[in-house]
Amino acid sequence: MNQKKFPLIIKTQAGLEEILAGEIKQYGGHDVKTLRRAVKCMADNNTMYKLNYCCRTALRVLKEVHDFEASDEESLYQGVKEFDWFSLLDISRSIAINATISGSKMTHSHYVALKTKDAIVDKFREKFNKRPNVDLENPDLRIHIHITGTKCTVLTDSSGDSLHKRGYRIRQGEAPINEVLAAGMILLSGWDKKTNLLDPMCGSGTILCEANMIARNIPSGYFKNLFGFMRWKDFDKEAWEKIKEEENSNIQPLACKLMGSDVSMRALSLAEEILENTEFDTDIELKQVSFENSKPSDTEGGIIISNPPYGERMKKDDIRAFYKMIGDTLKTHYAGYEAWIITSDSSALKSVGLRTSRKIQLFNGPLECRYVKYELYKGSKKAKEIS
Repeated sequence: MNQKKFPLIIKTQAGLEEILAGEIKQYGGHDVKTLRRAVKCMADNNTMYKLNYCCRTALRVLKEVHDFEASDEESLYQGVKEFDWFSLLDISRSIAINATISGSKMTHSHYVALKTKDAIVDKFREKFNKRPNVDLENPDLRIHIHITGTKCTVLTDSSGDSLHKRGYRIRQGEAPINEVLAAGMILLSGWDKKTNLLDPMCGSGTILCEANMIARNIPSGYFKNLFGFMRWKDFDKEAWEKIKEEENSNIQPLACKLMGSDVSMRALSLAEEILENTEFDTDIELKQVSFENSKPSDTEGGIIISNPPYGERMKKDDIRAFYKMIGDTLKTHYAGYEAWIITSDSSALKSVGLRTSRKIQLFNGPLECRYVKYELYKGSKKAKEIS
């Protein structure tokens, strides 16, 4: 049966839009268009379910349900109120509103959210003399309103919690890297899932967990129990279970080694908890060692992907010496490897002392970062090119 298609806005982090667009095409999205920190596509319900379950670089999957023109608060109120909210909501269901505004006379997102909420609850009160409740923490329906100039778009959030919350992290470690960013870094590196991968400053192991899920085709939502669409009136449980069964059937054994190390036993203890919780402990090898004292277990080479400490996590006096150590260790111990490092400290990056072969701008939370690649040739680069 052909399902009705509708527009989706899938949010991501800056710098990962093209990677996300590729994922959306892979999982059935049509008319894919990249935006700023988002990708737009056409999809049906099954594809929407699949994008939530499988897209590693998606933060939220939002369904467009209504759009209209509004130049002020009154036209906003009327435009929201004219929509058939009864098709999405029952009196017993709770709502929460998020507003994003750009280039509008209406400048306060909180007031726009409040006005949107008023329009929805007034529509219910007029018909039933009752209204849905507001629940900011755990609503049955999360509604987003995007205003650009005078164009207002109303969207419903099919994801619920942000999709970076995979469900495998028991508790937060110190400065953990966002799971979506970690997955994006791995996908941007072009890793073939067969080459051995090492994170020598692995912290609580997020990069290694994401690498294992990518290498084994484990869906990004595999450990997540609840998605927003599961509370929708039109939720098709049978279709959802079939999608999960189909995607889970593609899970395969690991075809390479995944190795992590860190100087902090506290960080490694948290990593070990996560690996035991996910049963990834048979796939990922951890050991406590400082990077400068580390040696590769595979002399044939491999790929390093890491998020070393930087300015936010270290004293300014130590940062340049630390990054010089990174460069020296890579050059001395990891010839034949390809190394990818992310950092927000561009001045410290100069202390690595190695030529980068690629630089990509990414964001780790609010921090603007450089994601850089070093090719660590055995012997000289010139000799490598001649051979």
